[in-house]
Amino acid sequence: MIPTVEHWVVAKPTTRSKAGVVASQSRIAADAGAEILRAGGNAIDGAVATALALTVAEPWMSGIGGIGAMIVHPAGGEPVAVDFGPVAARGIDPGRYALTGEAGRQDLFGWPGVVEDRNVRGYESIVVPGSVAGLGFAHGRHGRLPWRDVVAPAIALARAGHRVDWWSTLNIAVEAHELRDDPAAARRYLPRGLPPVSTSMQTPVMLDLDPLAATLERLAEAGWEDFYRGDLAAAIVADLRRGGSAITADDLARYGARTATPLAVARGEAVIHAMPGLFAGGTLARTFAALSPRRPGPPDAAAVAAVARALSDAYAERLAGMGEEDLPGKGCTTHVSVVDADGGMVSLTNTLLSRFGSRVVLPGTGILMNNGMMWFDPRPGHPNSIAPGRRPLTNMCPVIATRGGVPWFALGASGGRKILPAVVQVTSYLVDGGVSLEEAFHHPRIDVSSVGAATMDHRLGEDVAAALAATMAVTPVEPTVFPGNFANPIAVMRTGDMNEGLTNVTLPAASAVAAD
Repeated sequence: MIPTVEHWVVAKPTTRSKAGVVASQSRIAADAGAEILRAGGNAIDGAVATALALTVAEPWMSGIGGIGAMIVHPAGGEPVAVDFGPVAARGIDPGRYALTGEAGRQDLFGWPGVVEDRNVRGYESIVVPGSVAGLGFAHGRHGRLPWRDVVAPAIALARAGHRVDWWSTLNIAVEAHELRDDPAAARRYLPRGLPPVSTSMQTPVMLDLDPLAATLERLAEAGWEDFYRGDLAAAIVADLRRGGSAITADDLARYGARTATPLAVARGEAVIHAMPGLFAGGTLARTFAALSPRRPGPPDAAAVAAVARALSDAYAERLAGMGEEDLPGKGCTTHVSVVDADGGMVSLTNTLLSRFGSRVVLPGTGILMNNGMMWFDPRPGHPNSIAPGRRPLTNMCPVIATRGGVPWFALGASGGRKILPAVVQVTSYLVDGGVSLEEAFHHPRIDVSSVGAATMDHRLGEDVAAALAATMAVTPVEPTVFPGNFANPIAVMRTGDMNEGLTNVTLPAASAVAAD
């Protein structure tokens, strides 16, 4: 086992409230969502407000230039999956993403290297952004408050600017060498050419976000459709084309969120509702199908090893054969979980993909853009290869579990390929083990996000290490704040009329906020 380096014990309390709970990777954004619940909004109102606020509060993870997915379960209704995932421009040339013949950057996926890293950074790494379409569509179908009211908290935050704390400084510093290559990104995130630092919380450094604030104000007044078929769309396309992106006005106008019936995975007394199609829901179902029910309580060494084998086999199947043509319905990330006072729930994952996405800020609108091209396999001739107008496989795995048809918990995570193992284990702790939300989030986990290899929280002990080592390579690690060795789960739960929320224990800015 490894020697420990960070000598402390980290814990987070569970937030409880009958009035509703918003759980997010940013306390500031969760406050915005809780404010909307207090104003009479329901779970989708709160989730949309939180996701928009994250554009300001946690810009390195998500925003209106991103893509995502959500499961919505209105109180008294049925669950629905909303797909606002990535789509490549119809005019892209796959030949622009030629392989270098060398190993690629180890940026979430470890694909082979592409000339000039065009699938990872810069304008050619950007896919059609779906977040605004998904948030707007879901709000129109399920929201209670007016759209402009739901956008208002994000506008106020953007006008004030991003408040720099140590977590901001760390995330900006990690990507400073990339951000400096884009003039608009450098102006925003690297004042005087260096990562910003606040040495006093009484007089913090504030990053100017006025162009983004103006864009949010336009969205509030003109409606979300303006992002795709209006003046805002024209401004976005103008910036994209000047920078070398293949995305056109037609690509934006054609884009739309898609709805589907979630996958329903029966497990004991619960049904786990997950994203169908190109998301990780099918692989989650495949993993649970390989796992026998186990005794209540925390998992023993044999149970952990069984999860590791099931995940490894499921990933082997996923990475070898899955792509858009094989699935029905052709046609760095943050997570938000919300429960309202009536028991309605939303599990929403939104992402720029890498930390700061493409590292491109559109100069006219202030939008930080995704690098969704990295989800495609750059090798030609594979099921998930780059092609015009195509949707790639994604790792997002928002779920809502029900008991007796009533929402029980909403769960998801950020962390690239590490998302699925985290969602599987926390779900199993709650459904199979019958433990509390607090116990589930504080229990050590493994990560198996590739074939035949496991990363293990060293606190699981020698018995678990030995059980894992019998079938795969094992690397014990600490659950450090940075770098993150495991995904970051976020959840809310409802028992009777009491709501709970909790966020990943080692994610410093993450918090669950009560609406009362």
